[in-house]
Amino acid sequence: MHTQSPEHDDCFAVRQAARHLSQLYERHLSAAGLTPTQFSILGALGRAASLTMVELAGAMVMERTTLVRALRPLLRAGLVADAADAACPRRRQLTLTPEGRARLGEAAVHWRAAQDEFERRFGARRAAWLRRELFRVTRAMSRS
Repeated sequence: MHTQSPEHDDCFAVRQAARHLSQLYERHLSAAGLTPTQFSILGALGRAASLTMVELAGAMVMERTTLVRALRPLLRAGLVADAADAACPRRRQLTLTPEGRARLGEAAVHWRAAQDEFERRFGARRAAWLRRELFRVTRAMSRS
């Protein structure tokens, strides 16, 4: 059996880096009572008037069941509202509440601190290059 060394394993490298970055953002965003995933959900809802569960799952590149688990505390806290779509009652429309918008604003300060720390440690130009490359990976992989 042939196993790839970590230095040549793209998946391992990306997952390891993602865990480190997630821990950095978790440390900062916890001051606002949010996880990085919850912050991203609030941000996605903040950029749209409303999104269906399917649209939000697509934007987040998440399985619907994983998204539902991440949404539950946001719904309970009143940061996100969930209402039936007028055209199709089985379809749910998700919107950011005024409380959610306020929390997103508070959390953005902590997100900025995490972003600044990463850019200080990794380099701002290298971080911008990495972001562009990761979005290129996302686009390339979403075509399949």
